Amino acid sequence: MARYAKVIIDCSAEAVDRAFTYRIPEALSAEVFPGVRVLVPFGSASAPRAGYVTEITEDPGFPEERIKELLEVPKDALQAEGEMIVLAAFMAREYGSTMNQALKTVLPVKRSVRKNSRRKDPVEAIRSLSEDGDRQERPETGETASEESGNRLRKELSLTKEQAAVVEDLKARFSEAQKLKAGRSRRQPSPHMEEGLRPSLLFGVTGSGKTLVYIRLIEYMQSLGKQTIVLIPEISLTYQTVRELSASFGDRVAVMHSRLSAGERYEQYEKARAGAIDVMVGPRSALFTPFSQLGLIVIDEEHEQAYHSDTSPRYDARAVARLRAKLCGGMLLLGSATPSLLSFTRAQAGEYVLYRLEKRAVEGAALPRIHLCDMRKELLSGNRTPFSGTLREMMEDRLQRGQQIMLFLNRRGYAGFVSCRSCGHVLKCPHCDVSMTAHNDWYRDRRGGKERAALLSCHYCGYRAPMPKTCPVCGSPYIAPFGMGTQKLEAAVKREFPRARVLRMDADTTSRKGAHERILADFSEGRADILLGTQMIVKGHDFPKVTLVGIIAADFSLNAPEYDAAERTFQLLTQASGRAGRSRLPGDVVIQSYDPSHYAVETAAAQDYLRFYQREMGYRRLMGYPPFGEMLEVRFQSPEEAAVEACAREAADWLSAYAREAGAELIGPCNAALYKVNDNYRKILYIKHGSHAIIIRMRDMLKAHVLGGEQARQVQLGYDLLT
Repeated sequence: MARYAKVIIDCSAEAVDRAFTYRIPEALSAEVFPGVRVLVPFGSASAPRAGYVTEITEDPGFPEERIKELLEVPKDALQAEGEMIVLAAFMAREYGSTMNQALKTVLPVKRSVRKNSRRKDPVEAIRSLSEDGDRQERPETGETASEESGNRLRKELSLTKEQAAVVEDLKARFSEAQKLKAGRSRRQPSPHMEEGLRPSLLFGVTGSGKTLVYIRLIEYMQSLGKQTIVLIPEISLTYQTVRELSASFGDRVAVMHSRLSAGERYEQYEKARAGAIDVMVGPRSALFTPFSQLGLIVIDEEHEQAYHSDTSPRYDARAVARLRAKLCGGMLLLGSATPSLLSFTRAQAGEYVLYRLEKRAVEGAALPRIHLCDMRKELLSGNRTPFSGTLREMMEDRLQRGQQIMLFLNRRGYAGFVSCRSCGHVLKCPHCDVSMTAHNDWYRDRRGGKERAALLSCHYCGYRAPMPKTCPVCGSPYIAPFGMGTQKLEAAVKREFPRARVLRMDADTTSRKGAHERILADFSEGRADILLGTQMIVKGHDFPKVTLVGIIAADFSLNAPEYDAAERTFQLLTQASGRAGRSRLPGDVVIQSYDPSHYAVETAAAQDYLRFYQREMGYRRLMGYPPFGEMLEVRFQSPEEAAVEACAREAADWLSAYAREAGAELIGPCNAALYKVNDNYRKILYIKHGSHAIIIRMRDMLKAHVLGGEQARQVQLGYDLLT
């Protein structure tokens, strides 16, 4: 039977809107697979053009007489662009996006960018921030920060026995895999035929020195002429990660993230393409760096939800990284102190190789002492402040000692909502089904430019309005903010500890370019006593003088309407606790909770991952949630409420017969947790089954059905594989 190749001719992101179909000659059949570079006749003159195969099919979709034959498969190795095509094809197939969406995700824009003499390299910008701070003298020691940092760095660069054992085993496994690869035929029928190295999971307690393991492996890759991608979950980690890596690898390190300008991103990609760097650091998109000699992919804090894209294609960077490592014959290393249940389950089953680091890396450093405070008792005793008695006493003690404090509250703004105490009306965003958040910034009238009143803001669509003086429903003057956000916590800290130097880090204070780096540099160099903020402050940061962490409201994430709320809560609490006592100074953590008996809070306080894993896995097994089954979230969205309701109900009814036959479970459709966002109404339908193949088949059937119907013009559908 004849086989056909879908080929894209130009791999720039502006020209990936369609693929062309070519017949595969029998003589080239074994050499043509997704990602391979080919020569094809193109245009009316049939001039030879280079392209990449995106898909192999037996159904061309065109009359046979209109299809030209593929010319040649050049005898060169699979290029980085070819790997990107394979990744795009996988993402389109696995996550239900169009090939166009997937290609635009994996391929950088190739347009030229004008040179700008004022444009500063982002790595140099981070290093200069650090150097400015390093010249500041510390009055309590007489040392400069650079001396202290340098001394500490020199001491930490020697591996512990645990770290050395992990590094040597990983190097030996990679070396053996390279020998096996060299012994095989240089050209495989398909890159998917290579088994490659099993992924590795580095499970190390907070402060166990996972970064130093990464550094030693990067050095090893450099010695082999190989390159490395280091993925981090958030931009806030860029400052510390780049500092640590550039201290070892200098200008061979580049960085990629969404806050860079188009010119900066283009220059970073071009450095990678030209081989001018060996290490690329960044969030998800850094995974698609066009390295031609990629040997290692590190996914730090692998448990983080940020590795799951929230726009189409809704890909899991961990799964895509696994395929990219397989394609290039490289190593994938996932690191975390609180591994995702999916990754740890795979390690338990032998699908991943598990490594453990059970001690903190700095000599004399120990895990912090945990104090669990029941805020219900504090309330009964008359304490109306955000601080339990235990936390207040410890904060006073640390401030007297000249040590640093971190306070974690997972809600930004001044107050969670604004309500009338007379009639109970809650002020909501007119465009979203969510309450407005009060901020202590001033609302500025765009017409007159005058400051009017405190600001109300919607954190979903960005709508803003002034704080009303009276209730818009009953006219009562008794309208006020309730709950607490990071702005209100900052005000409370300054009121209770007026001499303390305080920094706040949340989405409001980091909206400007470079703000993450400046805040972290100031705190790292001792220019503040207290750093408070949302979850961006608790992920992977290493501040030697932090000896106290206060978790203000441990229960916020427990009440989220997601099946994995307990897992996220445990991870957040454990990660936040891990910021304390990372050097020789002992650390304490105060966890404040209104539900201290919940197993996620209890096991986090006990720093017992295995006990949490067993409890949570029992719940997942009972409910058939991942990793014990596959789960697909189908999202329906439209500005027309009746249309989204009709489309969701019709889709569920249409799928129900196949679901019964396949043994799948349909849940819903129901309103999304936020039913209305930015004037769009949203419904959700869940499909559960133990088989990944059946879940994907049901999704593809639904896509084909809806695309052929009237609803497609009114309702936007999205698909999300939950893991």
